[in-house]
Amino acid sequence: MDNLSTYLNDHLAGSVAALNMIDNLIDTYEEKPLAQFFRDLRTEIAADQAKLQGLVDKLEKKHNAIRRAGAWIAEKLSRAKIRAGESRDGEMGLYLALESLVLGITGKCALWRGLEVATGVVPKLRGIDYAQLQERAREQCDRVEAKRLELARAVFKPRKQ
Repeated sequence: MDNLSTYLNDHLAGSVAALNMIDNLIDTYEEKPLAQFFRDLRTEIAADQAKLQGLVDKLEKKHNAIRRAGAWIAEKLSRAKIRAGESRDGEMGLYLALESLVLGITGKCALWRGLEVATGVVPKLRGIDYAQLQERAREQCDRVEAKRLELARAVFKPRKQ
């Protein structure tokens, strides 16, 4: 597997983990306003994943099922630590989930920037609006980061003795 194939498959695996985490958050907050926030985010991330999948197909790169399965397992194991909910521990779980999403979306923005630069040496990468994808990633990051920071005060406020 070449560097580009490995890189694309790593990001595909990350998107699988992110969507699984978001699905869990949607289920957890089904009756709360946060559910719609996560549904909207899921729609956008799924569209980004489809764009990335299209690139993999266009470049005739193999899908790495083992890497995807590893991402799925890692996300399932992270649920033990990230348990979102109404309790104080649940708020911390939500905070950690949001932070994980911010990191992943930041990585996705870097993916689009890197692929845009690589169009100079990989002609099959051309024909995609990387600037638009980067802007969407920055907007996603800003929205998720705003939610994370809303929680920071509550999560880190000392418990009353």
